[in-house]
Amino acid sequence: MQYSYYPGCTLQSSADEFDQSTQDACVALDIELIEIPDWNCCGATSAHSRSEKLAVALSARNILIAEKEDLDLVMPCAACYNRLKVAQDALEHEPGLREELVRLFGIKNERPRKVSSQTAKIKVQHLLEIFRGEEILAEVQQRTTNPLKDLTAVCYYGCLLVRPPALLNFDDPENPMLMDKLMEAIGVSVLDWSYKVDCCGASLSLSRLDVIAQLSGILFEMAQEAGAECIITACPMCHANLDLQQQEISNRLGRKFQIPIFYFTELMAIAFGVPQAEDCLKKHFVDAIPLLESKKLLKAA
Repeated sequence: MQYSYYPGCTLQSSADEFDQSTQDACVALDIELIEIPDWNCCGATSAHSRSEKLAVALSARNILIAEKEDLDLVMPCAACYNRLKVAQDALEHEPGLREELVRLFGIKNERPRKVSSQTAKIKVQHLLEIFRGEEILAEVQQRTTNPLKDLTAVCYYGCLLVRPPALLNFDDPENPMLMDKLMEAIGVSVLDWSYKVDCCGASLSLSRLDVIAQLSGILFEMAQEAGAECIITACPMCHANLDLQQQEISNRLGRKFQIPIFYFTELMAIAFGVPQAEDCLKKHFVDAIPLLESKKLLKAA
């Protein structure tokens, strides 16, 4: 399988372990990710707070580039996914927008096989969406050589994968199961909990740590109450708040949280026996390696 790949800014910087584990997991499954050329920032959470037109234009440019590649477009970052889905909807429904942006960016409007004269026919998907269905999950299970059968976790989707539901159509907006099923396919014991789509505070970590502590603190408490040893996510912002800010949240709440936070692709790479999979975990602020070593899922150093 081949897909156009949009890594986005965060996966090229503070979340490069998400990018590396994505590449490793996909290589193991014979999924080829072809990075689109000359991509730009999607605007993430800041552009649309200043100008909706700017936010749409930034993400739309990446879609216009991907259309020329004639492959469905996937991305691991939940924020990028949300913004590109908004932009794709605008390209399809706002009269004249496509033509205006083609002229603005100087992108030759050469229609590939999958693209009609009016709307884009390539799919814009989060990486999790390519693992939808029994056939691909069976492939994942077959490729798993190191099943994570003793690991107990909750899957945390956050806001940006599921809202607004009518536009994204990702999964059940209140009880998504894509990540749960994928993690179960590699042997993880996934627990049910009621906070999988609650907000962690997102980009308020830069300005309102008190809000982050309140919202993410609830997630830690509820994950522990559910019996989870770790939290699995698909969003770099969620990962940053839950991992990078975990010590600060503990201090503010007078608690001692020590909950490893994984990207779902990191666990896939470990389950597939990727030799360098452990390297990604060394970039975490909350040390995740002892938990996996205690389960004999990694070789002790």
